[in-house]
Order: sequence, then C-alpha cells, then structure tokens
Amino acid sequence: MGSDAESRGGSPSHYKRKRDSASPSRPKPRQEDYDELPQPYNARSLQPAKRRALSPSAQPPRQKRPGRRAQISGAEREAIRQRQLEREREAAAAEAAEAERLRHRGINDVVKEHYNNVPERGRDWRKTDSKIRGLRSFNNWVKSCIIQRFSPDDDATAGPGSSKRLLVLDIGCGKGGDLQKWQQAPQGVELYVGLDPADVSIDQARERYRQMASRGGRGGHRGRPPPRLFDGRFLVKDCFGESIADVDIVRQVGFDPSPMNKDGFDVVSMMFCMHYAFESEEKARTMLKNVAGALTKGGRFLGCIPNSDVLSERVRRFNAENPAKKKQGDQPDAAAVEAKAKEDGEEKEEGEAEEEEEGEVERGAEWGNTIYRVRFPGPTPEDGVFRPAYGWKYSYFLDEAVEGVPEYVVPWEAFRALAEDYNLELQYHKTFTDVWETEKNDRDLGPLSERMGVRERGGGDLLVSPEEMEAAAFYVAFCFYKV
Repeated sequence: MGSDAESRGGSPSHYKRKRDSASPSRPKPRQEDYDELPQPYNARSLQPAKRRALSPSAQPPRQKRPGRRAQISGAEREAIRQRQLEREREAAAAEAAEAERLRHRGINDVVKEHYNNVPERGRDWRKTDSKIRGLRSFNNWVKSCIIQRFSPDDDATAGPGSSKRLLVLDIGCGKGGDLQKWQQAPQGVELYVGLDPADVSIDQARERYRQMASRGGRGGHRGRPPPRLFDGRFLVKDCFGESIADVDIVRQVGFDPSPMNKDGFDVVSMMFCMHYAFESEEKARTMLKNVAGALTKGGRFLGCIPNSDVLSERVRRFNAENPAKKKQGDQPDAAAVEAKAKEDGEEKEEGEAEEEEEGEVERGAEWGNTIYRVRFPGPTPEDGVFRPAYGWKYSYFLDEAVEGVPEYVVPWEAFRALAEDYNLELQYHKTFTDVWETEKNDRDLGPLSERMGVRERGGGDLLVSPEEMEAAAFYVAFCFYKV
C-alpha cells in the first residue's frame, strides 16, 4: 500500500528535490516584488488602524462571575414555585383518576367474569333439579307481570295481530332469559336488542335465540298460533360506563335524550342489573342518559332492583343489636368504608375466619338464610339512611346463581329524583311480594303463575318455600315513562 504522499500523485523525493533545487543563475528580483514582501518598521508611514466591523452573528452570553446569584425577583421565584406546585397537583390528579379507573374496571371485570362463568344448565334442570326452582319461577313470573302490564302502548290493540309492533332494548340481557317473555308480550315485538358487558353471556343469548327461531317459538295457548319471532340483535356493551349512542342499531332506531324525541325504542328493560350502576354518580347518570336517549317520547323503562327499604331496615336493626365501637352520632360514608376496606385488604372469602382486633370497627351488617346472604364489608349508617346515595357496596350470595358478587345499594328516593332529571316519571313501584298479592288472581297472570310453576294448578298452594320468599322480598319492580 502506498504512502499518503503517493496517494496524492507525488513521492517524498520529488518534494525534497523541489525544496533543495536553487539555481545560481536565478534572475534578480524586481522592485515590485520587494513591495509585496514585509518591509522594515517605519513609524512615520503608519496609517490609523481600521475599525473592525461588528459581527452580524449573535453575541455569546455574558458569563456570570463565580459566586454571583441570578437576578430573579421574589415575585418571579413565587411564580416558579406556583407553577411547580400546579404541575404536581395535575400529576397527582391524573394518577388518582387512573387509579379510580382501574378500580372501576376491576369491579366490572369481577362482575363480567362471574356471569361468564355461571354454567348454562338448561331449562329442564331449572324446572326439576335446581334447589331454588321455586324462587327462579317466582322471579320469572314477576318479570312476566311487568312485561305484560307495562310493555304495550297505551292505545295498542292486544294480541299478535296488533298493527304496531314494539321496539325493545334489553340492557343487561345476560343469557337471554327473558326472550320467551318478550315473545309472549301482549303487543307483538318487531325488534329486540340485547346488550350486556359479558361476552360469553351474549354468545349464549344468541344461541338461545337461534333455538327459538328453529322451533318457531313457543306459546299460542288457548288455541292461538305461536306469534312470529321478532328480529333479535345481541351485542357486547357496557351500558353504565359509556354511551350507547355509538351502537349502530341503537343509532338507527334513534337516540335522543330530549323529551321531544319521536324516534327510539318503545321499551327499555333492565332486570336485576341496575344496582351495578350505583357504584358512582357518574355511572348512574350515564345509565339514565342511555335509557332516556334510547326511549321514544312516551316510552317505558321497566326493571327490577334490590329493595333499599329492606337494606336500610336490616342495617338499622343490625346496628341496634350490635352497638358500634365509635362515638355516638359518628356516621360513616361510602368513601370512608371503601378506604377502610382498602386498608384492611380485599374482602375475606366466604367462611374465612375473622378476628376482631382491640379497637377495630365492628364487622359490617350481615343477614340471610340457607339460600341467600347479604354482607357489608365495613361500617354502615346507624340510622340505615345511605348518604351519599352512591358507592355503598355489599356482597350478595344466592345459591346456584350468584357467588358473592359486589353489588351497590340503590336508595329509592335518590334514584327516583335522579330519574326526573332525565324526563323519566315514575308510574309503578311494588315489592315482589306485593306484586304477588296484587296479580295472583288476575285472569291472565294467575293462570300464568300455574304454568310457570309458582303454584299448583287450579289456584292451589304456593310452590315457593318461606326461605325463597324471603329472598324474593329483597327486590322491587318499577316502571317509568319518558315524558
């Protein structure tokens, strides 16, 4: 490999010869050549130095002398401190909001996972082998009563030949347990839309609907032919945590919370699920906004929820029988109970031993029988009045059906007042036991109770045990109209 000099086209000897070659016959330099060379110093010939032009480029910053403090006023320092505090507050708020979101998602996941894992045992098992078959039949009969009484339009013609057919939205439809009830509605159903956050439950609801379609629907008692099966749609959707306005079929039917909405569904049904919305005011309002937005003017909002009067009375009685280890009049609230539960860890499993340490707040109210149980995780209001109206969590256990799933108290008067904010006016409110006493001898609903296994044929004995009736008394039925 050649040297660097060779790479430029020359050699070291070439450059040396060029430097050493001085010819003795070199011509004498001319005067003008000398003028270009440096001349001896001559002070008399000096000219004034030219002033340097300032550089157009930015000047370097002046350096601070060592030990010299920045010249920042007290007001500027305070403004900087306030900006830093504001950033810290915003970061803390964002962190708290994210923690709350994850906590809510955790509860939603628990509920969704529970209902996804409940096995589908079939109608025959529910009718014959279930230990709570009397309670199942009774609850289903009450739901049928609500649908029969309040689903038809005020001016509708009874029977499947009615000219106008209903548009029904079933929020929290689960596995489709009410499909047959809607098939037997007094006013025919044109469209049924079932929404539920549990994907496995939605799959099972679709399968149940396909089975109904394949056999042409049941019913047609008293010699009537079975009614035409309605169009059924089933979608996974959290109707308490987000708006349903983005669901295509809901948007096609019409979504408008205003009282002047003339499109929308004729009926919104919410059976045994609305209590999950009362985890927070935000969820409760989202739920009601979805209901009001989906309903047409004059539409009906039907449902079943836990009876807050029963919860209040049981809590008051428990606290009276188990005096609190705290100052008289010291009332806990839902947030304090939640914080206490977090400090103590997650709720203990069923049957797990609990030791009460000295000075510890008494365990929460608890009651039930061999088929159902209600338990609050912490202290409850002495007077049984739930303030504020949201976030009062309890665990509910029902044999063969619900395994200690977290639920929330729905204080009735607070719910009714909140519903009015969304143009929903109360029309009906009865406990399940009152529904039985009112409707058991009805011309249509009485015989229906016999066919559904609530009582023996011919107006015979009730086929629901006292323990099952106690569990049924935990619920109320309601109907609101959109005005």
